[in-house]
Amino acid sequence: MNDKTNKPVYFSVHDIHAYYGESYIVQGVSFNVHEGEILALLGRNGAGKTSTLRTIARLADPALKTGEIWLDHQPIHDMKSFEASQAGIGLVPEDRRIIQGLTVEENLRLAQIAPPIGWSIERIFELFPRLKERRKQEGTTLSGGEQQMLAIGRALARDLKLLLLDEPYEGLAPVIVQEIERTLREIKELGITTIIVEQNAVAALKLADRAVILDTGTVVFDGTAQEVLDNAQLREEYLAI
Repeated sequence: MNDKTNKPVYFSVHDIHAYYGESYIVQGVSFNVHEGEILALLGRNGAGKTSTLRTIARLADPALKTGEIWLDHQPIHDMKSFEASQAGIGLVPEDRRIIQGLTVEENLRLAQIAPPIGWSIERIFELFPRLKERRKQEGTTLSGGEQQMLAIGRALARDLKLLLLDEPYEGLAPVIVQEIERTLREIKELGITTIIVEQNAVAALKLADRAVILDTGTVVFDGTAQEVLDNAQLREEYLAI
């Protein structure tokens, strides 16, 4: 791996193999993330990016068969999804999973129904003033960008150690993408470790410190985000940009 920092490793996956039924999706993926970094996990459609995120979050599909996942010196690979959440992993899925029938504030408070609790509701509203304006509005009636803010806020409402973002810009207008980017930079400044999967690879790379590129379930590049931005051949071959 092209790991050029002397910082201690905060999160790591080592040789993970995962399957959807008989389909071999994640094929020996390994990488490290340092505390406070943003890692862009990139690749073409079907490369295994979302499957890797779901494996890290310990969701039932895909099923992890072998390999190790460590967060802040704690093994995650034998945990259920709720245990991984309690350990500090927060997944914001592509579809955002806003709970129907609950207001913005109720969605946030539900995330805090059991310990460990993270940010206060008011602190989340400081980061997302628009959510404060809509705190009594049903979450599923928000715009796409506002729902993304709510989904991120819900992750912060837990005692978050690792934020996993799956396609946070999907379906959003460019002006809203810029607003989400601003928020993610603020989160980065707060030292929250983040892995972002995003088809808008250039936007993700400009935000990230480092990048891992997957191709058919395996790692084909592990290095700095700037190295990818500077390597046209690599971008064309594996990212089609």
